[in-house]
Amino acid sequence: MTENRKQENQRKPRTTVLVTAASGKTGRRVAERLAERGAGVRAGSRRGEVPFDWEDEATWGPALRGADAAYVTYYPDLAGPGAVDAMLGFGRLAAENGVRRLVLLSGRGEPEAVRAEEALRSAGVPLTVVRAAFFAQNFSEGAMAPGVVAGEIPFPAGSTAEPFLDLDDLADVVVIALTEDGHEGLTHELTGPRLLTFGEVATELSAVTGRPVRYVPVSGEEYKGILQQFGIPAPDAHWLTDLFTMLMDGHNSRLTDGVRRVLGRAPKDFTAFAKDAAASGAWPV
Repeated sequence: MTENRKQENQRKPRTTVLVTAASGKTGRRVAERLAERGAGVRAGSRRGEVPFDWEDEATWGPALRGADAAYVTYYPDLAGPGAVDAMLGFGRLAAENGVRRLVLLSGRGEPEAVRAEEALRSAGVPLTVVRAAFFAQNFSEGAMAPGVVAGEIPFPAGSTAEPFLDLDDLADVVVIALTEDGHEGLTHELTGPRLLTFGEVATELSAVTGRPVRYVPVSGEEYKGILQQFGIPAPDAHWLTDLFTMLMDGHNSRLTDGVRRVLGRAPKDFTAFAKDAAASGAWPV
């Protein structure tokens, strides 16, 4: 942060931001960056100091009370069952509590997520939507990390290419939308700078980890069974598989300039992400 930016932030009234799912992959990064900017961070989570649970609406109002803005990331996915109703209720409470700005994490090319976006927008609180491509960090912090360590990544993507997005870029965009004017009412669609198939991802991960990693294409039914083996209930495994199959049908195989338009720089490449993740010990030997 430049000295001029620091002085400007010191002159502004302190902003209080509720970060939902603040212990998650995106929430943690957003909370850290907000704190660096001098914002008052209200870190909402099921077990944190600020109780917040999407399955317990009684926690939403107290968490919103006194907040100027909120970063909204719905668990397990904005395209999932219950998301529309949750966004309607959360938006109503945000408006009642005087929240002046909302930034919502959404997915690219997800019709059901668009319905949830519109539900939150209907509350009347100025909203910025951030539609993100598949996270690069899913391979280092998410459900696919154990597969990288084991040497096999099963997923129903076939040969479809995806513009994997680094979460540091996502968090930088979200924080700007939360703290700077000019983003209200906009939708920022974010991708990485390059299209990669899952097979190419496996090749890149093999190079940085120094051990073989291969992509294993599976059918939807096979993937549903894999999810259930990991303890995911059958209904959740079913809709997650349907979601991934839809996302990997090729309609998202395109790049956008969303990161550059907001941040003024190119998005982080997958190779740089993989090298950084390996250096940090993401995939222990």
